Order: sequence, then structure tokens, then C-alpha cells
Amino acid sequence: MRVVGEASNGLEALDCVRATRPDVVLMDINMPVCNGVEATRLIKGEYPETKVVALTVSDEDDDLFDAIKSGAEGYLLKDLKPEELFDLLQGVSRRETPISPAVAGKLLNEFRRRPWRDSAETAGLNLTARELEVLQLVAEGLSNGEIAARLFIVEGTVKNHLHNILEKLHLENRLQAATYAVREGLVERPRRHLPGS
Repeated sequence: MRVVGEASNGLEALDCVRATRPDVVLMDINMPVCNGVEATRLIKGEYPETKVVALTVSDEDDDLFDAIKSGAEGYLLKDLKPEELFDLLQGVSRRETPISPAVAGKLLNEFRRRPWRDSAETAGLNLTARELEVLQLVAEGLSNGEIAARLFIVEGTVKNHLHNILEKLHLENRLQAATYAVREGLVERPRRHLPGS
């Protein structure tokens, strides 16, 4: 295993990948200028063959699922021992998916649960045209800021729409909303499939 480059933010990471064409990128989620999720999306867009593995202190659901939706092949927490990290990274070349045990549990639990109570037809009828637009962009993995820019509205309005969507669908977070919307056909399936779909 050879380190061919380092970067201090997401844009530098993209430049580094362009210059070195690594087999694997170990990507921090929380970085300045351009975060790891967006950097992963950019890298995978240009170099889909490059494997990106998130390495972070965050086990927050949003970070986890945003990273996976952006194209990351794995998600590791920084509390790993060095030898565990190396073993997991070497598994990438064997098409294994490196995921910390705590993270794997979250993934399994998320897709076992179906907390929604309304039928897809009823739920879809309850959403306004604008809410369906927001839901489509959530399913594509866009952040609130990106959705606001796409729809030419302020970020606070996006948050209000998302709150209303979650209330109407009886869901808890944006990942559940995106997963439900795709599975039940309320939105078009995004180009980057949701994890587990």
C-alpha cells in the first residue's frame, strides 16, 4: 500500500485524484471549502472506477447515508486500530465493502424499518407539487442549500417543505423520506441509487 497524495479539503482531494489516479481514496467527511460528501460525488463523477472510503469520527445517520448516496464504497470510524484499517482497505481490492461494525448496524436497522403508516397513493396525494419537487431532490442526495439554489428559493423554505413532507409521510428524517419516495414510486429513481435499493 502506497500513499500517493494528501489533501486538506475536498477540492484539493479532487485535484489530487486527477493528478495521481489512485485506486482508493480515504475521505474525511468534515473538511473545509468542500466537504467529503461533495468531494466524493465529484470524484465518482469523473473517476467512477476510483474507490472512495469515508473515514470519519461521525456516526451520524445523515453523514453516513449522504456519503453512501454520493458513491462511497465504505464508511469507517476513526476509532479503528491501524491494523484493522489496513485490513479493511485491502479488502476494497477484493470488492469488499469496508464498514465499521457500529455503522453496519445502523444500515441494517434503517432498512428493516418501515415506520410509514399511509399508503403510497394517499401520501402522494397529500404532498403539494413543490413538496414533490423537494422530495425528488432529497432523493438525489442534494443538501438543503443545493435544493434552494436549484429551485430558486431560500434555504429556510426548503427546511419548511422538508418538515411538512416528514409530517405528512409520518417519517423521522430525510433518509427515510428519500428511501420511501423511491421505493413507493413517488419520485423518479435517482441516477445514484439509494443504499439498499
